Amino acid sequence: MNIHHVPFYKPDISQKEIDAVEAVLRSGWITTGTVTKQFEHALAEYTGTSRFAAMNAQTNAAELCMRLLDIGPGDEVIVPAYTYSASCSIIYHVGATPVIIDSNPNSFEMDYDKMAEAITERTKMIVPVDLAGVVCEYEAIFDVVESKRHLFRPTGDIQEKLGRVIVMADTAHSLGARRHGMMAGAIADFSNFSFHAVKNLTTGEGGATTWRSLDGISDDDIYRSLMLLSLHGQTKDALAKAVGSSWEYDIVEPFYKANLTDIASALGLAQLNRYPAMLARRKEIVDYYCQRFENLDVTWLEHSGDEFESSRHLFLLNLTGKNEKERNNFIDQAAERGVMLNVHFKPLPMLSAYRKRGFYIEDYPSAYDHYRDVVSLPLYSSMTDYDVEYVVDTLTDLLHKINKT
Repeated sequence: MNIHHVPFYKPDISQKEIDAVEAVLRSGWITTGTVTKQFEHALAEYTGTSRFAAMNAQTNAAELCMRLLDIGPGDEVIVPAYTYSASCSIIYHVGATPVIIDSNPNSFEMDYDKMAEAITERTKMIVPVDLAGVVCEYEAIFDVVESKRHLFRPTGDIQEKLGRVIVMADTAHSLGARRHGMMAGAIADFSNFSFHAVKNLTTGEGGATTWRSLDGISDDDIYRSLMLLSLHGQTKDALAKAVGSSWEYDIVEPFYKANLTDIASALGLAQLNRYPAMLARRKEIVDYYCQRFENLDVTWLEHSGDEFESSRHLFLLNLTGKNEKERNNFIDQAAERGVMLNVHFKPLPMLSAYRKRGFYIEDYPSAYDHYRDVVSLPLYSSMTDYDVEYVVDTLTDLLHKINKT
């Protein structure tokens, strides 16, 4: 058998990205500067939002949002069980208490009825997760938080202005996705994107925050506050201090360090210029996967419908009726043939960090049911047609074999 190796992920880096990074390296300015600001403006234009604040990771962007929004000790934050740890760990970072919600039995999204039941006078925020690039049903989430306004006890100016539970989306997977014609980033109150190495658009490491404009609070004020939070509470960044004799600055609070460099932003800006074509390639691959798996005993997360269009970050395939051991054997057999699969994600209550804090997977049966037989297939815009065909042929053959046993 001729084995062709298909990694689970390979970044799509062209000469345009290399040239953009080289230009920054030759410019004499490589940390946060004008290129980062250009990247922020380009992201806002792409998503139809007013402002973006670039950070060195989505996790830090989300945590600084929580600090901006005065989330802290005594507060509760609702988060789905079916997500990566970063969605929840930030709740502990700010001293708040996570309330973890099981999945909908028919969806990877959280059960919105259980979410509604979990809202109390201590609830300050909900963190929906756009898993695999599919935008959540935010209309259902907003209906719930509007119906619970009477329970909300605000802290701080932004909470006062909103007057209800804050919806802060984990949009790590969903840059370029839409729901009801609105882009991810323009839907939730605040949204946090990831540009990690394996994301559709990468800066190597990186992330960014955007938000819906609020009456009575200017976008510039929110942006300045996020910049202070991301740069030690310093009133001037390095670029502003380098102009003439304007070195002097103040530290208004002992804050954090989370700024994005111009090197990373140059990579991201070049990627964003190519992004429509990269998304189109992902769509071709997903459409082909769906076509070839249609008559097999598997299901998958849908990436498009009348109301939504995904960014197609992950292709989640459920091996119908299989258990964890059978699923893991399937992954091993695929690897032996050169096809690297993955699993997204272990539900939070299966992880040691959350078990030791009193969360147990037995209390989240729907999340476990989604997890136990799921595999993530290779999906990236630099895949060749031969790569895609090899993945499908290999997995089809394995599926026929395991369903005969």
